[in-house]
Amino acid sequence: MPPLAPPGRPLPPSRPSSPRLLPPPNPPPPPFPGRDTKLEDTPAVFAPLDAASPRLTLDFAPDAFRFLLFDSLQGLLLFESSDEIQKDKGAMPRFLVLDPPTRRRTVLPPPRRDTVPDDRRWRGSRYYIGSALLSRAHPSKLCFQAVCFAIEEGRPRAWVASVTNGDCSWRALPRDEEAEVDFNPWLFENRGVHAGGKIYWHICNSPRMLALDPVTLRFSYLHGPRALAVDPITVCKVRVGETPDGRLCLVTDGEQQLQLWVRGEGRGSDKGWLLQKSVAELSTLCDMIPGMPSDAEMIPGPRKPTDIEMVPGMPCERTVCVWPSDMDVGRTGKVFIKTWGFGRYSYDMYTGKLERLATKRGKEYGHPMFAYFLAWPPAFLAPDPEPFGDL
Repeated sequence: MPPLAPPGRPLPPSRPSSPRLLPPPNPPPPPFPGRDTKLEDTPAVFAPLDAASPRLTLDFAPDAFRFLLFDSLQGLLLFESSDEIQKDKGAMPRFLVLDPPTRRRTVLPPPRRDTVPDDRRWRGSRYYIGSALLSRAHPSKLCFQAVCFAIEEGRPRAWVASVTNGDCSWRALPRDEEAEVDFNPWLFENRGVHAGGKIYWHICNSPRMLALDPVTLRFSYLHGPRALAVDPITVCKVRVGETPDGRLCLVTDGEQQLQLWVRGEGRGSDKGWLLQKSVAELSTLCDMIPGMPSDAEMIPGPRKPTDIEMVPGMPCERTVCVWPSDMDVGRTGKVFIKTWGFGRYSYDMYTGKLERLATKRGKEYGHPMFAYFLAWPPAFLAPDPEPFGDL
């Protein structure tokens, strides 16, 4: 930069200089992206897998943007109202159920308080968790059952909605005394996962999952392997799902690896789980993700255990930036990979192929993602429905 002349005096003429070749300056490392560059719970849209997939839309429900997608089962979509509710004060949301192929819809009110005997006694301790679809009676009619549940004084209680062509009736079940919730219910993830004939709710930083049997409507815990524990207070990320042949399985990021555990007994069994394979090193996944910095670029300068405190909001290891967010319910053998600001991906555990999850316009997929299947059998093959009875 030339020197600035004193006020009122012109700059001296610059002397010509011979050209010099200068080494290119070292570019500073790009700013590390935020933890998530896409807001969660954006309005739901269909993303066809291929040209043969039916082109479905939610344009017949213009108010769907006021609801959040919670489940997908047998051609139906379940939403909860996005209105802020006091989950720890006994409040429950409204529900929206859509049948996209037939463009039918129905809105379910929250359960009435009088469905629970002596509701006033339990309401003060009630903490609402989430909802799921239980079953569908007939593809030609909007006949289905849904469930929502809350924690009351350390025990789960479920409410079941039976819907026949828009007519909804709720009934409350007794608190399940066999499934004690001995932790803050805020740690529950509010969306369930259908796998192995049950519905599972993950628990943050826990090797356990709360399971609901759709037939008996009883709650229980599914315990993960001991290897999930990183230390006495930390548990690695774990997601439940099914293998392509239908076996119950877990995907974890334990030991800096993407690991696949399957349900079974035998040599090396860990609480009823067998380590089927170490799918990939997390560092290998990081190498495959465009834009992911190397470990040396994460924090410049000498590495110290306290370096993470030097750059607020920035992890000290790049493997912290990738984790399994869900398994593909379509039994494709793929696991969805979420990253800290570098996009979303699907990873085939059997071929090692990593694919960016983005629309044709380059927009990132949101979270969560649900596999959508048309109801089967189709209406013209299905027998006439029978009315729902008490379970």
